[in-house]
Amino acid sequence: MFEILMYLFESYFDAGSYPEPDKLSRKLSAAGFEDEEISDALTWLSALQQQDPASYPASLEHAGQRHFAELEIQRISQEARHFLLFAEQQHLISAVEREMIIDRSIALQQENLALDKLKLIMLMVLWNRHQDLDPLLIEELLTPLHSAQLH
Repeated sequence: MFEILMYLFESYFDAGSYPEPDKLSRKLSAAGFEDEEISDALTWLSALQQQDPASYPASLEHAGQRHFAELEIQRISQEARHFLLFAEQQHLISAVEREMIIDRSIALQQENLALDKLKLIMLMVLWNRHQDLDPLLIEELLTPLHSAQLH
């Protein structure tokens, strides 16, 4: 599914959004993706689209630290959780966006979600919420983990 998310971002970012599910399904099938993978991705994207900002507070003002529930600890790797908190502390994401990213990460029902996958989820959530994304943020979220070790 992550290959599909990356494909969507690379193919449709300049357009602002991706096609409706039926048309998108045909395009993904034509691009060589498996039917089951397409179905999983479309279900995940549908839930992302349905993330209603009104279901979340306008902002989360707090002076404390976010503690993760046991399920979140099981599903999101320690490295990914640390990056998520770092992104919030650096004001790359809001506390509300953090919760949306956690929600979409948990929805994958994977154990120990790696940092590169969390970054892609973060990118998709932010793309879904904002018209203009900072190019430096996009670069950070798309940069492979090992490239930081090369510098």
